[in-house]
Amino acid sequence: MSRLPLAEPDALPPYLKAIHDATPEENWLGRHFARAFAPAPDLVQAYQGFYHPWHTGGAGLLEPRLKELIRLRIATLNGCVLCKSVRMAPDTVSEDEAARGVDAADEGGFTARERAAIHFAEKMAVDHHNIGDEDVAHMRRLFSDAEFLELSMMAGQYIGFGRVLAMLQLEVASCPI
Repeated sequence: MSRLPLAEPDALPPYLKAIHDATPEENWLGRHFARAFAPAPDLVQAYQGFYHPWHTGGAGLLEPRLKELIRLRIATLNGCVLCKSVRMAPDTVSEDEAARGVDAADEGGFTARERAAIHFAEKMAVDHHNIGDEDVAHMRRLFSDAEFLELSMMAGQYIGFGRVLAMLQLEVASCPI
């Protein structure tokens, strides 16, 4: 059950109503997101104003596939069913890769940059206090400083917002089926 009441769709503020109505009916997780955030629509709009250009709008230096890989790995680690079910860059990651949880230990066709980014994102999510100079030096051999900073910021916001969604238990709200 969602830890916040889910507003009725007809009572949603316009921005969230647009998100809700644009979300396919079978994606009840996405619809619950819009309904749960009804008390703070400006918060969602500001967050998405930051998030969407960097992830789906072509902003930044990192390729969309790399961002999607780390987003899905962090979603797996966070246990956020909503984040894991959504495809922000659907043509970049196969459903098989997503289903396996995008694990860097899985040698399944990842480039050196992808493996390093997935591993770094995992370490950020589960062991950030032990990211050492060697880890950063390895990343800087594969990524420019600007790319490394972008990767770090993207991983950080995926971790944080994914945990918020998991904590709200939107993924365990009653399925309408």
